Amino acid sequence: MDILAQAEKLARQGKTIYHMEVGEPDFPTAECIISAGIEALNQSKTHYTPALGLPELRRAVAGYYHRKFSLDIDPERVIITPGASGALQLAMSCLLDAGDNVLLSDPGYPCNRNIAEVLAAESIAIPVDAKSYYQLDADRITANWNERTRAAMVATPSNPTGTLLPEKQLIDLCRAVDQKQGRLIIDEIYQGLVYDTGDYTALSFSDECFVINSFSKYFGMTGWRVGWMVVPEFYIDTIDRIAQNIFLAPPTMSQYAALEALKAETQVVLDERRDIFKQRRDFLLPAIKQCGFEVSVKPQGAFYIYANCERFTDDSFSWVRQLLDEQGVALTPGLDFGDHSASKYCRFAYTQSLDVLERAMDRIDVFINNKIL
Repeated sequence: MDILAQAEKLARQGKTIYHMEVGEPDFPTAECIISAGIEALNQSKTHYTPALGLPELRRAVAGYYHRKFSLDIDPERVIITPGASGALQLAMSCLLDAGDNVLLSDPGYPCNRNIAEVLAAESIAIPVDAKSYYQLDADRITANWNERTRAAMVATPSNPTGTLLPEKQLIDLCRAVDQKQGRLIIDEIYQGLVYDTGDYTALSFSDECFVINSFSKYFGMTGWRVGWMVVPEFYIDTIDRIAQNIFLAPPTMSQYAALEALKAETQVVLDERRDIFKQRRDFLLPAIKQCGFEVSVKPQGAFYIYANCERFTDDSFSWVRQLLDEQGVALTPGLDFGDHSASKYCRFAYTQSLDVLERAMDRIDVFINNKIL
């Protein structure tokens, strides 16, 4: 986050900045979704909805799983939230008491451990590497689970690596957590942004996990702050009470816009954007390697590449900061995502046009060559 703040500061000073640190799609929200939000306002749909969300949106999310994955999900299990962050807070709030712990991967999304800390719970960061696709597996769960562990959390596709959990690895994870009588939280917020392989959901394998999703990434609605999660039936009432006290309700206008986002005809537009992200990945991955970075696992989803930069530095934070100051290219250092080998890595986000990515890579090449000389 320090890099983002510095990049914005330099931009305000008039310097051209190539943003490859931002985990947000550059596309505007699809016009049909915007129109639905405007129509909701014009119809004065501005009052609170139920804490668990607009009933018709909960039904529409269940319908989305039926259309996309041939699953019959009870709409009562669908909880509409203020973004995926709201879902993460609700899930951990109902699973963790003070002193409990949750197992996370290192590297991983940094806010997860911060949410646990707010709850006076502990996050146990488990080092992962390319051999496990930078993901937790059943053996790591078994080895790190203790008497205060209540849950484990994974993400597929993941941030910062863009890797997918292989289906068998996920099934084994579900079984390992079930055997410990815990709960598995699965972050699927980049679902839909999957390349080279078929998409799937953990709900195909288990009804006992918490599956979190969002309208931010694939649906391109970051600023609308609306997401969802599907939970085991046992937790619905508890989550309802927590949501009433923490959020009251998700944004009403955003929920009506989300109804439009879930329509099959809107998916056509969103899939076209997904294909553009794939084109960017297919340009950026070889360009990164040609510069001398190492990428051990080809990212198959999201819009990130987690690259080893130890050929150039043993302190990626300082290296990334210098790259920004000298060449105006903003990357995210590995330190933002954990401690495990963090100084050897940086994250590239391909959330800019191909033209911008090409110019950014030219500048990175100049920066590297200047250091060699």
